[in-house]
Amino acid sequence: MKLQSDISLKLYNTFGIDVKASFFARFNNVQELQELLQQPEVKQEQILVLGGGSNLLFTKDFDGVALQNGIKGIEVLRQNEEYVYVKAGGGEIWHEFVLRMLEQNLGGVENLSLIPGTVGAAPLQNIGAYGVELKDVFYELEAVEISSAQTRIFSKEECQFGYRESVFKNELKGQYIVTSVTFKLHRKHNLNISYGAIKSILDEMQVKQPSIQDVSAAVCQIRSSKLPDPKQIGNAGSFFKNPEIPIALFKALKEQYPEIPAYPVSDISVKVPAGWLIEQCGWKGKVIENYGVHKNQALVLVNYGGASGADIQKLACTIIDSVEETFGIRLHPEVNII
Repeated sequence: MKLQSDISLKLYNTFGIDVKASFFARFNNVQELQELLQQPEVKQEQILVLGGGSNLLFTKDFDGVALQNGIKGIEVLRQNEEYVYVKAGGGEIWHEFVLRMLEQNLGGVENLSLIPGTVGAAPLQNIGAYGVELKDVFYELEAVEISSAQTRIFSKEECQFGYRESVFKNELKGQYIVTSVTFKLHRKHNLNISYGAIKSILDEMQVKQPSIQDVSAAVCQIRSSKLPDPKQIGNAGSFFKNPEIPIALFKALKEQYPEIPAYPVSDISVKVPAGWLIEQCGWKGKVIENYGVHKNQALVLVNYGGASGADIQKLACTIIDSVEETFGIRLHPEVNII
C-alpha cells in the first residue's frame, strides 16, 4: 500500500475544513490495514482513522498518517427464531447499512436512521438517537491493534459503552482500528416511538400500527427537518452531548425555568436537551461571518464556507461558557476536536 503525502482532508470531514495530512492511505480489507501498519513511515507517525468524517473538527493540519477505512461487506453469520446476527464491514456507510436491514425486516436500528458516518465509527462513541443506542443491538466487533497489527475481538462488555462513550474513547483511545461490527437484530419488533416527535410524525402520516420502516421514515423526516445536509452546509451533526444533571439541580432550575425539558436517566439524575439550553441563551440561528449556529437546531454548529476549525472551536467554547453562566450546567462536545 502506497502512502500519499500532503493530502487535503477537506473532502474527508463533513465540516469541510481545509487542512492537510502529512500522509494518507485507504485500506479495503484487514490485510491491507495490517500491511500499512507495518510500514516504517506509519510506525513512526501519529495515526488518525477516517470513516465518514462526520464527528471531526480539524483546528490545524494533521501531522501524521490519516487512514481511511474502506472495508465493505454485509453478511448474516447465524440466526434463530428471535435474532439474526449480521456482520458489517467498518467502511460501510451507516445509513446504507440501516436501509439494508430494513429491507430484510430486521429490527433494532430503525431509530438510528440517517445518522452520518460509518459502521466502524459507530461503536467508538456509542451512537444514539430517539431513545436507542448502538449498544442495544451490538454483539461484538473486530479491531486491529495499531502497535502490533494483530486482530482482536471485543465483546459488548469489553467495549464499556456509556452515553456517547466507549473504551475506545478512553483507556484504549488511539490504540485500535475497528474493521467490522456484528449486530444482534430482532425478528420480532419492539418499537420505541415514545422519544422526541416520532409518535406525532407517525400520527401526521396517519400510521396507526407502525412498522420498523414507518419508524425509520419518521426519524428521517425529523432529522431532515432539523439537521442541515453536510453536502450543502458544513457541519458534524450534534456538536454537544445532552448533559446529565442531578435531580436536585433540575428541580431548582424548574422553578426558575418552568418549561425546561428533561428525560429520566436514573433515580438521581435526568438528561436535559443541550439544544434547548443553547437556544434559551440566544444562540440558535446566530451567524458570525461565515460560520454559526444552525437556524433549525441549536445543537448544530455550521461552516457556511471558508471558516477555520479554530473559528468553530472558539464559538463552541463561547456557547459552553454562556450555558454554564446561565444554567450552571457545563456542556461537553460530542465531536472529536483535533
